[in-house]
Amino acid sequence: RCSGLAGGPLGMRGFSTDAAQFPAKKQRFIPSAGSYPLGFVAGGAHCGVKKGGRPDLAVLLSERPTTAAAVFTTNQFCAAPVQYDRGVLGDARAQGRQTVRAVVVNSGCANAVTGQQGLADAQAMAEAGSRLVRAFDARRGAAPQTGGPGPGRDTLVMSTGVIGQRLPMDRISAGVQALEPELGSAHESWMRAAIAHMTTDTFPKLLSREAALASPGRTFRMAGITKGAGMIHPNMATLLGTVCTDAAVSQPLLDKALAHAVARSFNAISIDGDMSTNDTIAVLANGAAADGGRWVIDAEDSPDYRAFRDELTAFMAELASLVVRDGEGATKFLTVEVAGARSFADAKQVANTIATSSLVKTAFYGQDANWGRILCAVGYAGVPLDTAKVSLAIHPADGSLPLPLVRSGEPLLPVDEARASEILQQEDMLVRVELGLGTESARVYTCDLSHDYVSINADYRS
Repeated sequence: RCSGLAGGPLGMRGFSTDAAQFPAKKQRFIPSAGSYPLGFVAGGAHCGVKKGGRPDLAVLLSERPTTAAAVFTTNQFCAAPVQYDRGVLGDARAQGRQTVRAVVVNSGCANAVTGQQGLADAQAMAEAGSRLVRAFDARRGAAPQTGGPGPGRDTLVMSTGVIGQRLPMDRISAGVQALEPELGSAHESWMRAAIAHMTTDTFPKLLSREAALASPGRTFRMAGITKGAGMIHPNMATLLGTVCTDAAVSQPLLDKALAHAVARSFNAISIDGDMSTNDTIAVLANGAAADGGRWVIDAEDSPDYRAFRDELTAFMAELASLVVRDGEGATKFLTVEVAGARSFADAKQVANTIATSSLVKTAFYGQDANWGRILCAVGYAGVPLDTAKVSLAIHPADGSLPLPLVRSGEPLLPVDEARASEILQQEDMLVRVELGLGTESARVYTCDLSHDYVSINADYRS
């Protein structure tokens, strides 16, 4: 039995969602309420993957089939869940229909580098999700789905945790079934799911909002859960993430919108330069907000598509920033903005190079305005420059005056060390580089690199 569930040894209501249990400095990022998409339910519990009764199992479920899209790690040792989910989404596209109903997530074990048994376990986890979907439909009196996908092909699975260990599938399968009566649409249910995603995370990462399309009266909602605190680097990170929306979006445009959004969010963050085996970001759209099917976003040149794409991008950028704010041992949240580039790709390449420089990151940890390290990274980013046009400044998050350091290739000396100290003591800041070559820009989100990062990762398995 799943000990996080009602009737289990601990009882589900012993699983606290109170923000007070998380570090005081992080509590401002934990929502106390939300605006959640119609037709989705969520839940989380402990089923025995982790020790000590910590939450380790989450489910997100739609009352109807969804259009689903996902982006995965490019690591060649991709985990079994990644391989399985690629197959599920490939089948859905081949059949030309909506099929995905649920996402089942476990934390504590990555099911990565686990061979054929790992693939079998991913399949078994998905089949447990299919049984959950049928039980959920039966409980609410919905007609059984006919002619749908085979067992497990309506469910995406995600795993996170230690690499090279096998899942305790007996506990996970039993836990998924026991969780079904506890699924709900309220904020607390979504919080349970978010907490169950956590590994080395210090706080649950959950966002929700309502947004409007360009057409009058058309609104939709989004809710997103992500996890990640280390092994964070494009493409993408040791993170899992799912965004659920009640918008109605065609498959081709959901794929396009996700690709656009990920390039500006989850593929624009870096903590330590390591790429994981399990990275997955998925979007599920069930159309429940579309007035009984009276509208769907299916034209790329439509204002509604652009509005949806831009809202999704902003939402995912905010969700991804929570991962950076929880970077292992991090004390600073840094936004690196590169403007005046010839292309978005050039701007992002320079921003990524700055954000992944260990010398830059340690300088910010030490509150040292060593701007030479930043320009050094700009110079080796591999993007052709006119160094006489490059400018650099550090902007504080409090809106006060920035600290200009280089203007049109010339250093602004002497550096105002007192002002630099004032800015660098803040938690949030913006590093802005102007290349002076064009009109394109990009942002990458990162953090500093501290002594605690080494300690956390040296002790991870113990």
